[in-house]
Amino acid sequence: MTPDTSGEGRRGLRWVVATGVVVAVVVVAGVVAWVSGAFGNSGSSGAGAAGGAYRTSTAVVRRSLSSQTQVSATLGFAGSYSVAAKGGGTLTWLPSQGRVIREGQVLYRVDNGTPVFLLYGTVPAWRDLSVGLTGADVAQLNRDLVKLGYATRSALLAAGLGLDYFSSGTFSALEGLQAHLGLPVTGSLPLGQAVFLPSALRVSAVNGSLGSAAAGTVLTGTSTIPVVTINLDASQQGEVKAGDKVSITLPDGGTTAGVVSSVGKVAKGTGSSATITVEVTLADPKTAGRLDQAPVTVAITTASVSNVLVVPVAALLSQPKGGYAVEVTGPGGHHLVAVTPGLFDDAAGLVQVTGAGLAAGQHVVVPAL
Repeated sequence: MTPDTSGEGRRGLRWVVATGVVVAVVVVAGVVAWVSGAFGNSGSSGAGAAGGAYRTSTAVVRRSLSSQTQVSATLGFAGSYSVAAKGGGTLTWLPSQGRVIREGQVLYRVDNGTPVFLLYGTVPAWRDLSVGLTGADVAQLNRDLVKLGYATRSALLAAGLGLDYFSSGTFSALEGLQAHLGLPVTGSLPLGQAVFLPSALRVSAVNGSLGSAAAGTVLTGTSTIPVVTINLDASQQGEVKAGDKVSITLPDGGTTAGVVSSVGKVAKGTGSSATITVEVTLADPKTAGRLDQAPVTVAITTASVSNVLVVPVAALLSQPKGGYAVEVTGPGGHHLVAVTPGLFDDAAGLVQVTGAGLAAGQHVVVPAL
C-alpha cells in the first residue's frame, strides 16, 4: 500500500484496514457472479476453466503476522540550536554549512583570528567565570574540562566544594585549553569566549557574514543525531506509542530498522488536516549517512500475532448475508469456507483468518495480477 498523507487518507489505521477489504472485494467483484453460480453445485470441479485467465491460487500458511501502516516521513537531524555572539568584534572566519563542530572546537573567529569555541552544557553563557564563583554554569565548565583531558575529576574536587565551584584546579585546566586554542591565557572565561550547547553542532545555516559585527545569531544548526519525523494524522495518535518498532525505506530503496521515540500530544492544524509529530530513532544511525531533510517511508508495526492462518487480503469474498469467505480449490474442486478476518498487514497485503475447514497447505483463489 502506498503512503497516503492526505487528510482523507489518514482516517485512522482501522479505516485503512477497512479500505483494504473494500479494495479486495472490488477487485474480485468481476468473478463473484461466476463464483455464486459455480457453488450452486458444491461438487462441481469445472470452475477453474471458466475463470482461469483472471484468477490464480495461493497457499494458506501458518505464520506470525504484524499489523503495519505505511506513512511518509522526513529523515533529518534532531534538535535546533542557535549560536549567539556575545563577545563583540568583527567576524573574520565562519564554518561552512554542514560542518560538524564538537566540544572544544572553534565555532567562529573574530578580529585577528581570535576563536570562539564550543563547550557542552544546557545553561547558556551569561556571565564571566572566574575563581570563587559557583553555579550550574561552572559545573558544566568543569565537566567539559574533564572530558577534554585538561583536568581530572578528583583534582577539581580536591577543594571539597563540589564540581559547581570554580577552583584553582579549574583555573589551571582552563589555562591549558586557552593555550591550545591560541587564546590569551588568563585562567578565567570571559562572556563571549565560549558558547554552551547541549551537543555537537551540525551547521545548517551561516547567519553571520564576514566583515560584519559579531552580534546576534551567527550560526544555526542541529545535533548530529539522525531522526525521522512523521506528521501523523491526529486520529491515529492512539494507534502509535513510544517503543513501537518500524521499518524505514531510504531514498535509495534500502531499509533500516527504527523505533518510535516520541509521540506528540498537541495537534497541529484543525479538523481532518490535524497532525501530531512522531519521532523515530534509527537502530543504526550510520545508515542515514549525510542525508538531511530526505523523504522516506516508514512502516509502523502496531500489533502482532503468532501461529495464525494467513491469506492475501484479495482472497476475501464478501458474502450476500454479511461476513467473508475464501474460495478453497484443490483436486476435489472448489468450495467456499466462511472466515473471520483478524489482524491485517496493510503493507504486505495479508490478513489473519479463522474458519472451520480451513487449514495450512490448502490453496485459496485470488485475482491474477
